[in-house]
Amino acid sequence: MSSTERTDVLVVGSGFGGAIAAYHLAAGGASVTVLERGPWLESADFEQDYKLGSSYTRAFDFVVGDGMSVLGGNCVGGGSVVYFAAMPRAPRFVFDRHGSIGRRMWPAAISRDTLDPWYDRVAEAMPVTRQDWNDVTYAGGLWAAACHHAGRTANPLPVAIDGDKCVNCNWMMAGCRFDAKRSLLFNYLPAALAHGAEIRPLHEVQYLSRTDDGGFRAHYTLIDEEDYRVHGESGTIDAKLVVLAAGAGATPVILQRSEAALGSMPRAVGRYFSGNGERLNTAVLDEDKVAEVLGLTRPDGTAYEANHIGRGPTAASWDRLDGSLPEFSRYSLEQLYFPPGLGTILAQTAGADGPVWFGPEKRKMLERWRSWLTIFTMSEDDNEGVFGPPPATGNAHRISQQMLGRGSLRYVPTENTLRGWASSDAEVKEILEKDGLATVLPWTNDVVGAYTVHPLASCRIGDDPATSALDDRHELRGHPGIFVTDGSAVPGALTVNPAMTIAALAERAVPGIVRAARERGVKVAYGAPAPDGSTAGRRGVLPVVSAR
Repeated sequence: MSSTERTDVLVVGSGFGGAIAAYHLAAGGASVTVLERGPWLESADFEQDYKLGSSYTRAFDFVVGDGMSVLGGNCVGGGSVVYFAAMPRAPRFVFDRHGSIGRRMWPAAISRDTLDPWYDRVAEAMPVTRQDWNDVTYAGGLWAAACHHAGRTANPLPVAIDGDKCVNCNWMMAGCRFDAKRSLLFNYLPAALAHGAEIRPLHEVQYLSRTDDGGFRAHYTLIDEEDYRVHGESGTIDAKLVVLAAGAGATPVILQRSEAALGSMPRAVGRYFSGNGERLNTAVLDEDKVAEVLGLTRPDGTAYEANHIGRGPTAASWDRLDGSLPEFSRYSLEQLYFPPGLGTILAQTAGADGPVWFGPEKRKMLERWRSWLTIFTMSEDDNEGVFGPPPATGNAHRISQQMLGRGSLRYVPTENTLRGWASSDAEVKEILEKDGLATVLPWTNDVVGAYTVHPLASCRIGDDPATSALDDRHELRGHPGIFVTDGSAVPGALTVNPAMTIAALAERAVPGIVRAARERGVKVAYGAPAPDGSTAGRRGVLPVVSAR
């Protein structure tokens, strides 16, 4: 392309951080262009399988790093299209975490109290509802019963799911064919389009540079819709202001690659990455004990026999989300499903000689897949991840036609993180092995290192320029006019699913972005209702906005 296009605001990425910014800015009167590297998939495109080349591999991005692998969304709507729609708010103690830096990680302006009005905006917009026990799946109920049997508590999770549309098809992670999952495809993104925003799929931003008038130029390449290794023609778009929301595994890479054109980046760009302290255990249940110990039965007489594919978490134990406990000893435990392939490889076998993730004992274990129950830990890690030099294009060296890449992230867990994982492993074992209910098998890190589906903190907000890439308004230090609103802005692990917090922080950032856009000559206002026209959340935040 020979000519450069122009827009008021360029948004890179269409997940929570990008969609929320795009909606409010477009609704406020700005011209908004959204560049998304993944495809635009709709309900009919979501195939109920996990075959190569299906919607599953098209919509995910799995990047193998050194010590940490990251699974994220890669489509219009980002992670909201493939997530399990769990939307808890972060516990109060999270905002007072110190990690290893010896002082509060979060900006002084942000606490659970100050973020609650923005959480309310998201809850109204999605909307988010709390499940009751009638909504909990059999797997979730079994986990809750096991917790109760072991003297623990369990709670139904708040979710962004329309229960009237959900048919419990158990293919939730591959996208929802029935429009029951309240992804961004049904709220912020269509509302942004209605207000004139333009969304361009299969556009991968490589780097940013400056324009002569003080704005920014985004340099992108087109991605082949079938083979993501194939790049088509390139182009540029000029904007007065840029909102980066490409995800915690891609936003820092774009900024690293932009350094040659924009100048020095804050030291924290590409540092302090957090995997949200995540860990998985697979329990192989004794069917007779499920009936005998827990008293659970089904109409056909089977005690458990889990679905081999999953609806997502419906019950969690939050007993360890206690602010009086020492840091790195707090975590939540969710009943979860992880899809075939990776899960079957990484689940270890008990008492085996030699490798514990393949061989004869593993074969025997796989034969009992119907009796597997996976428990997901979200704990407090130590922000150990560091990104190395960026690849020539994209966020990783693409290995396969879709989904799989090799990235520059290096992650070496500290003793703090390892201690938290060991503590949560022990608790899962204590709960599920009580009275012979199951055999608990932690996932191995030997194959791909640690793993996360909730990458955070690689361009985090904060008050200390030495340890944060962004100020408390989400503006990139030293580069006014560039804002970051995705999971990379979250300062550290949250001990719960982070989507709700990422979205609330993005909502909170919008008024500041609007002010910055006005200063750059963009005619834009703030104050749009929720995407469906609801105004309760707006009324809740307007006093907060006027006071800032």
